Amino acid sequence: MAAPKKYPDELRERAVRLYRESDPKPVIRQLARQLGVHHEALRNWIRQDEADRGQRGDRSTTSELEELRRLRRENAELKRANEILKAASAFFASELDPTRRRS
Repeated sequence: MAAPKKYPDELRERAVRLYRESDPKPVIRQLARQLGVHHEALRNWIRQDEADRGQRGDRSTTSELEELRRLRRENAELKRANEILKAASAFFASELDPTRRRS
């Protein structure tokens, strides 16, 4: 289960929109202080927004990150199912082994 978010989504969206629509661009530290958020959090939000808009190629978009999380969960679930099937296969193979002595 994911950790709860420290800042509400509305604040995040408003902060990014405020930065994006400002001209000239404000200093991130000052804007973060005015909004009451950590400057690195604001910097990451801005970078993610730029990636989602196609302005950055060094980060994955939000949809790509969500798909990656979904695929990792699915992969872990399939690995668990595979381990269960391997154990069941070994159990039934030993039960059907004609060389095994029955007591």
